[in-house]
Amino acid sequence: MNNGLEDVVAAETVLSDVRGAEGQLIIGGYPLVALAGRWTFEQTAHLLFTGFFDDLPDAAEFTARLGAARVNVFEQTRALLGPISKLPTYDGMRAAMAMLPDGTALPDALRLVAAPAVLLPALIRLQAGDEPIEPSSNAGHAADVIRMLGRSDGAEALDTYLVTVSDHGLNASTFAARVVASTQAGLTSSVLAGLGALKGPLHGGAPGPVIDMLDAIAEEGDSVGWIERALNEGERLMGFGHRIYRMRDPRADALKAGLRSFRDVDARLRFAEGVEQVALEALHRRKPDRVLETNVEFYTALLLEAAGFPKHVFTGVFAMGRIAGWLAHAREQALTGRLIRPASRYVGPVTKDAA
Repeated sequence: MNNGLEDVVAAETVLSDVRGAEGQLIIGGYPLVALAGRWTFEQTAHLLFTGFFDDLPDAAEFTARLGAARVNVFEQTRALLGPISKLPTYDGMRAAMAMLPDGTALPDALRLVAAPAVLLPALIRLQAGDEPIEPSSNAGHAADVIRMLGRSDGAEALDTYLVTVSDHGLNASTFAARVVASTQAGLTSSVLAGLGALKGPLHGGAPGPVIDMLDAIAEEGDSVGWIERALNEGERLMGFGHRIYRMRDPRADALKAGLRSFRDVDARLRFAEGVEQVALEALHRRKPDRVLETNVEFYTALLLEAAGFPKHVFTGVFAMGRIAGWLAHAREQALTGRLIRPASRYVGPVTKDAA
């Protein structure tokens, strides 16, 4: 038995392949470097959906329908925005999404892809005391999110981010979505399972603490001293190390490149690059037998901060991209017709008399 199902193959998929030894991520048959910064999120979602929905249109029509779905979701959830804005942002988004129809057709999938893109900006603005901005069906998906935040810079970078995190093998949240889909439940049920798993700090909850770390180092003004002290005290450096990649996480480089599309991020990026170099040198010196390289969380934090997202919603933005993968995996699993039902090994006592 492998604790955590490590190295256990639980599904065959055409959606993505995490090649840890090579430091490579394949999405829909393409290396990440061929997609990030070149394809839109809509094109990537269309790629992932291909083969799993009978009525899937071409990419241009898919993009148009997703734009219409954003408008539709805003109208469907408008009355909920006030009440759910009193909840933590991620929980409010999840509560609203739980009320969407639980079907398995393309319109159901499009509503679910649209939902985080509409709900997160609306909740962020309401919690800041501002009115939500209605979506535009004519804008690109990432550009509309930036516009609904009330900002003008960051659409290109956010598109790169959403593409980069759209799928990543059989991670915890994707596996949760596939387990639910294997019961023949609807897509909303699968997505809610993914959202629940993503909320945990061991999966989707780490990018925010990267900002805390960078801010603490900036305040102290001594990256070498701060990092050495943290390691001496047994603290984890946020944004470094990965369970699968034995080389640098390819998503980190994709997001670092995406950061360069911002107009005024140079100083913050240079500072972060300096911290990254100091951290890597310290980790390699202290743990030469382990592969501890920069992971996706490090540059995720910088990119989402530059795009105007508060750090407490970073996990929600992660869901905004990963939802494309969840939905594709849910359909892929459901179409197998096979219920996921692993065995367990009982290790407790057996008492003959229950009296």
